[in-house]
Amino acid sequence: MSKNSISKISLSENALKVLEKRYLQKDTDGNIVETPEQMFKRVARNIALVDKKFGKDEKKIKETEDNFHNIMATLQFLPNSPTLMNAGTNLQQLSACFVLSVDDAIESIYEAIKHTATIHKSGGGTGFSFSRIRPKGSPVGTTSGVASGPVSFMKVFDASTEAIKQGGRRRGANMGILNVNHPDIMEFIMCKEKEGELKNFNISVAVSDAFMEAAQKGEDYELIDPRTGEVAGKLSASDVLDKVAEMAWKNGEPGIIFLDRINEFNPTPHVGKIESTNPCGEQPLLPYESCVLASINLAKFVQDGKINWNELKKVVHIGIHFLDNVIDANKYPLPQIEKNTKANRKVGLGVMGFADLLIKLNIPYNSKKALTLAEKVMAFIQDESKKASEKLAGEKGVFPNFKGSPWDKKNLKVRNATTTTIAPTGSISMIADCSSGIEPVFSLVYCKEVLEGEKLLYANDDFEKIAKEKGFYSEELMKKIAENNGSCQEIPEVPEEAKKVFVTALDIPYQDHIRMQAAFQKYIDNAVSKTINLPNSATKANIKDAFVLAYKLGCKGITVYRDKSREEQVLRGGRVQEEKVVITPRPRPKITRGMTREVKTGCGDLYVTINENEKGDPFEVFAQLGKSGGCAASQTEAIGRLASLALRSGIPWSLIVKQLKGISCDRPWGLGKNKITSCADAVGKAIEMYMEERAGRGVPSVTSQEKQTPPKPEVTRKKKGAVLEPQEEKIMGACPECGSSSIEHEGGCLVCRSCGYSECD
Repeated sequence: MSKNSISKISLSENALKVLEKRYLQKDTDGNIVETPEQMFKRVARNIALVDKKFGKDEKKIKETEDNFHNIMATLQFLPNSPTLMNAGTNLQQLSACFVLSVDDAIESIYEAIKHTATIHKSGGGTGFSFSRIRPKGSPVGTTSGVASGPVSFMKVFDASTEAIKQGGRRRGANMGILNVNHPDIMEFIMCKEKEGELKNFNISVAVSDAFMEAAQKGEDYELIDPRTGEVAGKLSASDVLDKVAEMAWKNGEPGIIFLDRINEFNPTPHVGKIESTNPCGEQPLLPYESCVLASINLAKFVQDGKINWNELKKVVHIGIHFLDNVIDANKYPLPQIEKNTKANRKVGLGVMGFADLLIKLNIPYNSKKALTLAEKVMAFIQDESKKASEKLAGEKGVFPNFKGSPWDKKNLKVRNATTTTIAPTGSISMIADCSSGIEPVFSLVYCKEVLEGEKLLYANDDFEKIAKEKGFYSEELMKKIAENNGSCQEIPEVPEEAKKVFVTALDIPYQDHIRMQAAFQKYIDNAVSKTINLPNSATKANIKDAFVLAYKLGCKGITVYRDKSREEQVLRGGRVQEEKVVITPRPRPKITRGMTREVKTGCGDLYVTINENEKGDPFEVFAQLGKSGGCAASQTEAIGRLASLALRSGIPWSLIVKQLKGISCDRPWGLGKNKITSCADAVGKAIEMYMEERAGRGVPSVTSQEKQTPPKPEVTRKKKGAVLEPQEEKIMGACPECGSSSIEHEGGCLVCRSCGYSECD
């Protein structure tokens, strides 16, 4: 190891916040009981102790522990989140990704749900193929009934996931996959059309080479009933791909995985066929198999304007040793997962900070030079990871399923069936304070909300440094860039040379995103998790073209995200182009009429009053929690005030209900359809019941009311001399944890740069 071994860990403010919130150990009262330095030592010691099983003495183990500690503490290398969280604790579940099998039997389905809950509780994410489940309408012999199809069972998995919080730290994540030749494929493609459906699932369509060829030729393909193996119909492959593109255009899903290509590179085809991946798509796995992942921070290997290849080589070798030890240190949630994982010993070493590396080397992300460097770096890591695995095999033996594998046929004795994966690095890249995975920089300057509504600007360190060195830095410039979605491309004060290097995700054509993914995929055993970012103006045809390009360039899958396409609601039908619209709620009338409903909750009796204005429209909501005081009472009062504000601003009541219903807490009340999951859920259901009863009194029904134009709020416009045009005013989604707008879609994952929330890793 190099002499840059740390004496003091240097962590950013954001890194400390993420560590304190999600990673550092806490006592039973929630007090933090370890420092970041102690965390790295805890993990390093725990993983190094595995070598004791292989005859290493304490001196050698201590040397290995120091190596493990140094590459983490210098932020050159970080393992997946469960390893940082759980190594050296009672939980000791260290894997991030799992795949389970789901067979066409009710017993298998509910067994998989039980196993999913066990995995999520321990901190892992799960992937499934639902392709074996018989299609909707098929006969069920034991009951003389008919089957409900795979999508209906996905909803059961989703509900179970919602009820389990992973390891007390993060919500479970799933990947749902259906083969394109399944008779229910169209229902699957559209199953997330309504926002909020299957919210704990990413979904991907598994397509074959034959399907992709048929889609490009305009030919039909056959649907196959998985229960009988018989042809159940035909569809136009091009039309189906169009529908996938349309839904992805709407909200980013489904993605596509190229299943034939994945199995072409299956490292153990003699053991079984790969059917699914982990939640973000980068780790194809056999049923009941897991994998451990880690990422090298490439930004740490630039010295004097060059890559330090010797240092990178050392970290690759130490990293593979670390990951291989994790397999033996791991406490597996299920015995069959332990058996299969240890039989193949798959690990996935990847990278983060690639965009930072390019910036430090003054290379534009969307350039041939960047693609060449991507291939060079990943080929180097791939080659060295195999050498490291080969060395471990000499000391500890090859993986048990080695005989008959492609490695056996190449006569390359390796310890691990796979060694490389590009995973999303949402949280760990925040700890390392670097760009995520192989993604470009998402935003050069962003606004972060702090205490009491105060907002601070945070700039990319390299951009700020160059701006100051070149003399074009100013606070005003930073504000302009933040207001321009974090991009400097339209800012005249920024020199052209800087603009070329400091490109953000939305500055880059989607074709270049795909080319970068394909460049890395050439030297990756498993797959690459990357978001193909497109501007809001992108068309459905652009997305279909992206799917075809990814297939032609050799990717194993593709996930797209069109800017501002997810978590939007139409509020009103027209606005002044290029102006800021400030919505002012309508004033409260002097006379209101209403009704109060008592709802039982886990916090006590909740009284929800809904008042109407002089026109009979629902206008305001009051929520009072019995006679209690404190936080619970103040929170229910706040819910009522915000619901009132929304109603007075012209937002349809159904959207308010949608936001409140289903919110859960640790004190639910009741059972079945009458179950109240929280006070917020109670307010939402009270509003919904009120509106249904209102319809029963002869007031326009729910359906007819939704068709009416909502009452217009008073609007104050700040013009920029523009002409009135019919456009939609949209409300954008925010972080589900802190409410910040600092949200990025990267690596197939939703990440908040403000509080550290991440859907994955």
